[in-house]
Amino acid sequence: MFGRVPKKSDNTKFYEVLGVPKSASQDELKKAYKKAAIKNHPDKGGDPEKFKELAHAYEVLSDPEKREIYDQYGEDALKEGMGGGGSSHNPFDIFESFFGGGAFGGGGSSRGRRQKRGEDVVHALKVSLEELYNGTTKKLSLSRNAICSKCKGKGSKSGASSRCYGCQGTGMKITTRQIGLGMIQQMQHVCPECRGSGEMISDRDRCPQCKGNKVTQEKKVLEVHIEKGMRDGQKITFEGQADEAPDTITGDIVFVLEQKKHPKFDRRFGDDLYVDHNLSLTEALCGFQFALTHLDGRQLLIKSNPGEVVKPGQYKAINDEGMPHHQRPFMKGKLVIQFHVIFPESGVFSPEQCRKIESVLPMRPSKHLTDMELDDCEETTLHDVSAEEVKRRKEQRQHRHREAYDEDDDDDESAPRVQCAQQ
Repeated sequence: MFGRVPKKSDNTKFYEVLGVPKSASQDELKKAYKKAAIKNHPDKGGDPEKFKELAHAYEVLSDPEKREIYDQYGEDALKEGMGGGGSSHNPFDIFESFFGGGAFGGGGSSRGRRQKRGEDVVHALKVSLEELYNGTTKKLSLSRNAICSKCKGKGSKSGASSRCYGCQGTGMKITTRQIGLGMIQQMQHVCPECRGSGEMISDRDRCPQCKGNKVTQEKKVLEVHIEKGMRDGQKITFEGQADEAPDTITGDIVFVLEQKKHPKFDRRFGDDLYVDHNLSLTEALCGFQFALTHLDGRQLLIKSNPGEVVKPGQYKAINDEGMPHHQRPFMKGKLVIQFHVIFPESGVFSPEQCRKIESVLPMRPSKHLTDMELDDCEETTLHDVSAEEVKRRKEQRQHRHREAYDEDDDDDESAPRVQCAQQ
């Protein structure tokens, strides 16, 4: 039938390329090819050579006649012309037979060129801490460029265009100027005649809807779903919703969450909420009780334990009342309250009241001075010093120390070096 029977060669390579056994069915071959082809597609950053190998292997094994010859005699028999010849189809054509011409942005690779990708559009989206706690949906109206529906992005009524003579179809023009003796400067800029498209459309043939621009403005309303527990700086992406352009993969619209400062609560360390609360001295010593309005409107009753004394600056925490964990909103962080004790103003208590207070407070730790010891002491007067003044004095002292060190370094450099001669 074939004149001569070729020597048997390797008949397992194609199965290994697809990652299937020799007994694989046609459905198994299809599944294996689709999975591997998507992974290795050049437009997705895959290996072009591996992509070609996959297409060639599937082309042979999916044809019952070629597969039978390959199983018996190997790849060499196909190269010698058995079973319809050994030439393979374009690997992109085989890929598009599965996924259609729109795979990865229009199937431009099957025409020998890859489409460029449009730029992403990034918007800052301000949200309140309540919205991050409870979750919400925001409807945002945006304006973007869309492919003209009348001319399908051609820019002309007939769908035809001619090459721009100003830039010879490159979209860019180069101008030169002499900047000195024997020195010439070249500058490249977008062609003003075709606006960088490299083609021209006659005035009579321009699309009446887009005026030859190939795109039109359209209003688009996006629903941005903010999930419970999302954080400041987190991104929400709408793939392929940015400006459209001919022969271009549409970029994404990206919203970056920007949390507004809350007047009462502060989010720290991931999912913990912090809040400050002022206590009077009486509350700090004798107990307190108050209602705290949470971010979802609930009223939390906060009270001290019997006999508990709260110190200035002390922290107390309530478990599972902080921010929800993103992805696991039923779990929450801590609600941490820092207490600040407000002391009474000077002169509020009379000497009689002071004696009553002293009678119930722990005894003074310091000993009483005798009359003789008092006679040996000099009388002094205490003055108030603000925290700002203390900070300023500290900075002045540090500045003086730095100047002193600098002077010491200068003296060391100017001092003569003493050399010791070895005996």
